[in-house]
Amino acid sequence: MPPIAPCGEKDREPGQPEPPCPGMTKTDEHIADETHGSEKNPVIAKVEEKATDSFIAVAGHPLHAMAVHFPIALMICTLGIDILYWWDADPFWVRTGLWSSGLTFLAGLGAAAVGTVELLAVPGIRARAASWAHGIAGMALVSVAGANWGLRLAFPDAVLPQGLALSVIGVVLTGIAGWHGGKLIFDHGIGLMVSSKD
Repeated sequence: MPPIAPCGEKDREPGQPEPPCPGMTKTDEHIADETHGSEKNPVIAKVEEKATDSFIAVAGHPLHAMAVHFPIALMICTLGIDILYWWDADPFWVRTGLWSSGLTFLAGLGAAAVGTVELLAVPGIRARAASWAHGIAGMALVSVAGANWGLRLAFPDAVLPQGLALSVIGVVLTGIAGWHGGKLIFDHGIGLMVSSKD
């Protein structure tokens, strides 16, 4: 089955500009120009030429994308544990928060190490601004997770308010890092495996 021509493509003479589709807004035209007109912007075309294949992968699956789920889940769990401790003051939650914050930090170190290698070793990742925003937010998150764990190790009674505050900051940073990581996947196609059948 032949690909569907864009609106007005079949009626257009060679060399003429493509007419706008009926009902298309200026924003739609701008998006269409960005997505279909890379040749109009040499900077975007040059970035898209760079390789984006994962440097550290297991059976073609990028290890960083698999590893980030653990610190994300553990950071959110740590915040939940701190809220439960605030609610009922059971010392059980202090011990649980210590383990959760420690695992958050250690899992975050692992994911950050792999992500840093990918950022520095893969030209197509390194060339995108979203990669650097994701990396900076991720490093800030690992730093906060380390501070959160260190606080609990040194001062177990400091869960409220300092530990809770660090957990809130950590969850906010998780959202920021996740937003930029999602942009890399969904907007730039980083880490996607496209089947030859597609």
